[in-house]
Amino acid sequence: MLTIESLSDELSSYLDEDQIKLVQKAYYFAREAHEGQKRKSGEDYITHPLAVAEILASMHMDHQCLMAALLHDVIEDTGVPKHLIAKEFDEEVADLVDGVSKLVSMFQSRAEAQAENFQKMTLAMAKDIRVILVKIADRLHNMRTLGHLDGDKRRRIAKETLEIYAPIANRLGMNTIRVELEELGFRAMYPLRSSMIDKAVRRARGNRTEIVSKILVSIETCLEREEMPSAVIGREKHLYSIYDKMRSKRKSFAEIMDVYAFRIIVENVDTCYRVLGAIHNLYKPVAGRFKDYIAIPKANGYQSLHTTLFGMHGIPIEIQIRTHEMEQIANNGIAGHWLYKSSEDTTSGNHERAREWMKGLLDIQQSAGNSLEFIENVKIDLFPDEVYVFSPQGQIYDLPQGATPIDFAYAVHTDIGNTCVASRINRRLAPLSASLESGQTVEIVTAPGAQPNPAWLGFVITGKARTSIRHALKTQQRSESISLGERLLERTLNIERSSIKDITEEQFQQVLTDRHLESFDHLLEEIGLGNQMAYVITRSLLANREDMADQPPNHQPFAIMGSEGLVVTYARCCRPIPGDPIIGHISAGKGIVIHTETCRNMFELREKPEEIMSVRWDPNVDQDFSVELRIELENEKGIVASLASTITSADANIERINMVDRDAKLSTVNIVLSVRGRVHLARVIKRLRTHRGINKLTRTRS
Repeated sequence: MLTIESLSDELSSYLDEDQIKLVQKAYYFAREAHEGQKRKSGEDYITHPLAVAEILASMHMDHQCLMAALLHDVIEDTGVPKHLIAKEFDEEVADLVDGVSKLVSMFQSRAEAQAENFQKMTLAMAKDIRVILVKIADRLHNMRTLGHLDGDKRRRIAKETLEIYAPIANRLGMNTIRVELEELGFRAMYPLRSSMIDKAVRRARGNRTEIVSKILVSIETCLEREEMPSAVIGREKHLYSIYDKMRSKRKSFAEIMDVYAFRIIVENVDTCYRVLGAIHNLYKPVAGRFKDYIAIPKANGYQSLHTTLFGMHGIPIEIQIRTHEMEQIANNGIAGHWLYKSSEDTTSGNHERAREWMKGLLDIQQSAGNSLEFIENVKIDLFPDEVYVFSPQGQIYDLPQGATPIDFAYAVHTDIGNTCVASRINRRLAPLSASLESGQTVEIVTAPGAQPNPAWLGFVITGKARTSIRHALKTQQRSESISLGERLLERTLNIERSSIKDITEEQFQQVLTDRHLESFDHLLEEIGLGNQMAYVITRSLLANREDMADQPPNHQPFAIMGSEGLVVTYARCCRPIPGDPIIGHISAGKGIVIHTETCRNMFELREKPEEIMSVRWDPNVDQDFSVELRIELENEKGIVASLASTITSADANIERINMVDRDAKLSTVNIVLSVRGRVHLARVIKRLRTHRGINKLTRTRS
């Protein structure tokens, strides 16, 4: 049974006597504060903080962290104030205890409250990372004693452990704790699946024993012959990792268990590479499966050489080669080499990476629209399968698998992402949606005044990029909404022979109060977004006028310039272009949606005249608009390429092309083009009609 005496004995291996006495003092203070409190198991409550401190002691954490672990529930559960802990111990310990206390309520309520608590954890982590180390140790002991809770609570705690705590432990490089959290979480969340995989592993292990020992002996013999002292260990696969691979990679249990894994631990980095050469001479390496995480460590500080070999009878063998220090870091991560205030001139690589990651979390937090958006983006960052790319200056950036140049641009700086217009990969122009691969050099081309494109949200991977784009689009939409709202309000006031400048401050204030709006800009934004009708606001502003119209004004059409941005959209059903007779539909939250007058979808909408708006094209509109053509053509080799060439020669761009075979002779092609208006479209169609092989050509209206 764990006692303060046995913990003190463990601490004597790395802490001095005065520090151990402070830890003991914290224990007796906590024991007195928790007097009379019991856990669900019936044990005295003090057994829990003592166990949490023991977990941290096994990672050689400093005395202040251990004191915080012993006191971590005192503020929350016993009502002892923070200032008393500061007085009894010191301010730093009190801050740590307070930081952990603020996280106690995490994930115990609805989704939004859960997300807000996760934001609190981020702030606490950024202030002092030991707060999260105590919290992870606290969660680990709770998972070890989960059996005393009822089923629903057990599954809820297991779910949040797998979704949040295990990935954070992984991100901080704490592999040993991550594995245990995953195994305990898997067992509690999916007891039947866990049991079945466990039985299958036990059966497979019996069949594997002979092969494992043969491979082990051959590797050890090879390294002895080359005079490279090392420890060779067969790596057992964990139940959750087997389950996760079966699910994510759609592999059978047999396929996963067919791979044999070994770890080779040596004295220094030089020997790692020499061992790699010897192993590649012993068994043939699998092309493309070598990874050097020593030269380029993972984001959490993990270092190792990884290679896959064809063993005897073609059996796949996975090998990891690392030093003793790397093994320690792989298991305990940031806690494995805690250097808190130990030396001012040197900082742990892991510690720095953790701080960088948390700085990124704070950037996301400041830009996120709400707590749920924040936690959604952080979860993306918690499951990275990294690629490593270089800036033109040679700096290394680690990004999740599938990241694009846009993700890279935001990783460098938010302003670079916001003004990005093109990218070069290895000095060649590349699409902004291209997936990056390790080793590439990425250069971002920016332009002053450029703005993020909403389409980027369809392919960016990182939470920072997604949040920054959304934030920029919201800011852009707000300014565009205010501008459009001002035009709409001025138009309806002009119809009533008035103007914005004629309205008094008192009249505006009355309207704002009636509609619970904060400011005049807020009112204009609501009008621009379609949440408030301009003619209704006009009636309210001119309430004392006796000559007001009874019906919403539908004359003096509103001019569409094409540059209104996100608050004026063009219906995909009829794809209106300049020159088409058009009509506007005011849609709440979207602003004005432009349809052609003959669009079928407008028939129902016309029954709500208050949502219909008379619009026209501005004579100076100068934008590209999408239009869809349906072309019936003969099946000939290269005809689609010839078609594309004809369209390009007419100064039009192809946005999308979709070909559907009708029979052996004829095909139907749907093409979405960018044109400037009906005159330009007529020129494109005229050019296409002269094309040999086209039987029929029509513009698709809906």
